Amino acid sequence: MSLQNELQEVFNRASQKLPPDVLNTMLGVTRMLVESGIAEKSLRVGDKAPDFDLPNASGEAVRLKGLLDKGPVVLNFYRGGWCPYCNLELNAYQKRLPDINQLGASLVAISPQTPDNSLSTAEKNELKFQVLSDVGNKVADKFGLVFRLPTELQELYNKFGIVLPKFNGDESWELPMPGTYVIDKDGTVSYAFVDADYTKRAEPDEVIAKLQETANKE
Repeated sequence: MSLQNELQEVFNRASQKLPPDVLNTMLGVTRMLVESGIAEKSLRVGDKAPDFDLPNASGEAVRLKGLLDKGPVVLNFYRGGWCPYCNLELNAYQKRLPDINQLGASLVAISPQTPDNSLSTAEKNELKFQVLSDVGNKVADKFGLVFRLPTELQELYNKFGIVLPKFNGDESWELPMPGTYVIDKDGTVSYAFVDADYTKRAEPDEVIAKLQETANKE
């Protein structure tokens, strides 16, 4: 089963449990975000990826340039460990980690969570790749991924117990759109998937196919 089919199953189950007014609010906000065209303003294929230096789940600094010195990098921006779609995606990529590494690439996941919460996400999902903390969404903003949750969604999240200031360590109520990039060794984006609909994510097979394509050219 594809990752997108699994995500759709999660969405279908969640939709059946949510009150109609809550579901309509969430769908309405997603539709507005999609129609705003924000995803089209994010980093695209052919762009140069901005370098960054972020702490991993253990608090150690990880720099993009250092990773690129070893080979291509797969960057996965996710919303947080509180998001079931993100956890499903992270697990899907964990399963394909051997294939990614075999092609000489590194896999890195980035969220606005604090390092402590990133550590919880890594441990809960038994992730064997780098999980970095982009507190304040400074790196995600350079990739053109950041948006602020509208007030009505902030209120719903609070009711669900998803208090973003506690997870992210700031009061911004900002999140990155889910985005997956393949960055070639020279820092050029060779693959980009960004969708304002948080239930849609890049298929690991597509990412691996791009890495294979790059490897065949070398």
